[in-house]
Amino acid sequence: MPPSPTPAESTSEEDVFEQKAVRLAKRERLIAERADAAGGAYPVSVPVTDTIPALRERFADLEAGEETGVTAGVAGRVVFSRNTGKLCFASLQAGDGSRIQAMVSLAEVGEESLQSWKELVDLGDHVFVSGQVISSRRGELSIMVTEWAIASKALLPLPNLYTELSEESRVRSRYLDLIAREQARDAVVARAKVNASLRRTFTDHGFIEVETPMLQVQHGGAAARPFVTHSNAFDTELYLRIAPELFLKRAVVGGIDRVFEINRNFRNEGADSTHSPEFAMLEAYQAYSDYNGIADLTQELVQNAAVAVAGSTTVTWADGTEYDLGGQWDRISMYESLSAASGRTITPETTLDELTAFAAEVGVEVPAKIATPGKFVEELWEHFVKGDLVRPTFVMDFPLDTSPLVREHRSIPGVVEKWDLYVRGFELATGYSELVDPVIQRERFVEQAKLAARGDDEAMRVDEEFLRALEHAMPPTGGMGMGIDRLMMAITGLGIRETILFPLVK
Repeated sequence: MPPSPTPAESTSEEDVFEQKAVRLAKRERLIAERADAAGGAYPVSVPVTDTIPALRERFADLEAGEETGVTAGVAGRVVFSRNTGKLCFASLQAGDGSRIQAMVSLAEVGEESLQSWKELVDLGDHVFVSGQVISSRRGELSIMVTEWAIASKALLPLPNLYTELSEESRVRSRYLDLIAREQARDAVVARAKVNASLRRTFTDHGFIEVETPMLQVQHGGAAARPFVTHSNAFDTELYLRIAPELFLKRAVVGGIDRVFEINRNFRNEGADSTHSPEFAMLEAYQAYSDYNGIADLTQELVQNAAVAVAGSTTVTWADGTEYDLGGQWDRISMYESLSAASGRTITPETTLDELTAFAAEVGVEVPAKIATPGKFVEELWEHFVKGDLVRPTFVMDFPLDTSPLVREHRSIPGVVEKWDLYVRGFELATGYSELVDPVIQRERFVEQAKLAARGDDEAMRVDEEFLRALEHAMPPTGGMGMGIDRLMMAITGLGIRETILFPLVK
């Protein structure tokens, strides 16, 4: 193994400008030298026979100084290079971060080829090497190179791989983050495992995956401000989807009794550590279930996803903290937990005036245009209870006036059969016993329209097409929605911008 690496190439603006000029000259030289070769400085292909991770697995037990007699052709990005007189070393990195050493010696490639390596190969280049697989005297798995070629010339230098990139740099240049940081690569793999696990669990329960429109003539399915666009073809205003709910419920009306979708949603709202204007969401609906049954399913979905990533329901976050997602999760009443935490009895019958006075007393504000008893209850609950939740917890039975798509509670007047799942102190998922009565649904939409007229940008509008579907009879149904980005936060401990491969940034 070569000595400890020196710092990677400097990335000051002046150095980058100079290095790009030097590398462009090398590109021109490569084109001239490969005048008869397709692709010039960027060949169409190179004769790869093996991958770096496959070789590392195959020869994991190779002893220091041992030769295999096996010839392999591999390609990778140069992330370390040291040129000495008659022997050059380079570390080639595969996409998954695994590395193999390339040893380019005068004895194996000849003076002209060795000199070309020294003059043409830079950090960041993709290089193909072929030769015998060996273990160096220091025990480093290596290719003793007999032939090589630049597979792709990097015109810009890599950042210093031995200095942590800033979060801003990681987000804005995710490709460099993926090259430089194992955790970034792990997050991509973890997300793929989570999505695969979700689909497996749904398949095991007989669910069907569908796709619903992202461009909609009427926004609905959530309390959120939409993005608005214009269709030239239809000469009409359209909305980017804020939720797939109303279309998935149409599918249930049509007889797809167990349906789910993993989709992209867009909400024209603020961005912070738990919110992104564009995000991935899972929604699912199960006919002849309710909010209790869908809570059971949600717990299974999350726990199976944790096992897929971490091998256990106890996950380890990025900061080293262990968090237990296992066992049976608590289910608490919103009104009861608020009353206990605040020392004030609050029920669905508590008046708006009483709630307004209490909120003012404890410093909780609700804008006048959205001020309803239920909104005050939810804001007070967040003030008194939310911060003390440690374990995953289903918060049950929400105010009726904040839940226009939810069935009224079967035994508690003034509340609906809705839960929110809190993990790590943030809302991860929500679930309902769905409102399937079209007459009551119309009344709820009308009330929402009144809020919209008062200036509530998040209020729903009357959706006649959805009501028409309900009038053809929707069976009793349990439904849930969960943010995939937030599920990744719960499993990995990362912030939302770290869980999204290419987040929106200014």
